[in-house]
Amino acid sequence: MQPIELKPDAQGKVRDIFDLGGELLIVATDRISAFDVVLPDPIPYKGEVLTRISLFWFDVLADVVPNHLISAEMEDLPEEYAAYAESLAGRSMLVRKAEVFPVECIVRGYLAGSGWKEYSEHGTVCGHPLPTGLVESQKLPEPIFTPSTKAAIGDHDENISYERMVEIIGEAHAAGLRDASLALYSRAAQHAALRGIIIADTKFEFGLIDGEIALIDEVLTPDSSRFWPADTYEAGHGQPSFDKQFVRDWLEAANWNKQAPAPSLPEDIITITAEKYVEAYEMITDEPFVPEGD
Repeated sequence: MQPIELKPDAQGKVRDIFDLGGELLIVATDRISAFDVVLPDPIPYKGEVLTRISLFWFDVLADVVPNHLISAEMEDLPEEYAAYAESLAGRSMLVRKAEVFPVECIVRGYLAGSGWKEYSEHGTVCGHPLPTGLVESQKLPEPIFTPSTKAAIGDHDENISYERMVEIIGEAHAAGLRDASLALYSRAAQHAALRGIIIADTKFEFGLIDGEIALIDEVLTPDSSRFWPADTYEAGHGQPSFDKQFVRDWLEAANWNKQAPAPSLPEDIITITAEKYVEAYEMITDEPFVPEGD
C-alpha cells in the first residue's frame, strides 16, 4: 500500500480515519496488532481482506441491524482523495458519522482464549456461571454476551459486567447492544457454518446515527473474531484458526512481555498469516480474493 500524503484525523491500531465533514473515510491498513500493541511488520493485503469481509457482512446482516456504510466505490471519493484511488481501492469505506458507544460488544459461542482461562480457574466466563465439566474449545450451551471497555492504543481492553455497561451507557442502550450483538452472531454463525467455518467468538462496535443503534467499524473479520475450520474441529484442545491467533501463538512462544515495542515477525509467519486472512475471506464469501489496490 502506497502512503496517502494526507494526515488522518484519527488513527486506530489498524485503521486511519479521515473526517470529511458530513462523513468519514475509514482506511484499513496492513498493520496488525496483538495484545493491544501494534506490531512493526505489516501483513500484505490484510487491510483489503478486513474491508471486503466487512462489506460482505454489512450486506448480509443489513436486515438485522442497520450500519454506517455509505459506499466503498472509488468514484464516490471526494476530489482531494481521488489521486489516491489506487491505494484506497478495496481497503476504504465512506461511512456516516456515529456517536460511538465507549464499549466493545463481545459474543462468545465457544470456550476459548481468556474465557477458557477464567473458566478453568473459576467456572465462569466474564462472571457468567457455566456448567461444570466443560473442556477447552467446547461449544457453550448458548452464546453469551461479555462486554468490555474500549481502550486507547497501547492500553488493554478490560472485561466488564453487564451491570457496569448499564452504568456507562444506560439500561436501554445496553439492552439494545446486547440483543443486537446476539442476533448478529446467531445469523453470522449460521452463514459461516454453511461455509465450513466456526465463529468461536467475535467483537462488535456500535454507535448512534440519527438516534438509532447502528453497526460500525469492522464486522466479523479475522481481526475481530476467532474463525475455526469446522472439518477439523474437536473439543478438548486449542484449534487451528484463520485469524491472528497464529501470530499471538508465535509471540507467546517468543516470550514477549506484551509491552511495546513488539518483536519483528519472521517472514514465514508474515506469509502464513497473510494466507490465513485470504483463506478466511474466500471461505466466508465463497469468492476468490483478487487484490483491488496496490
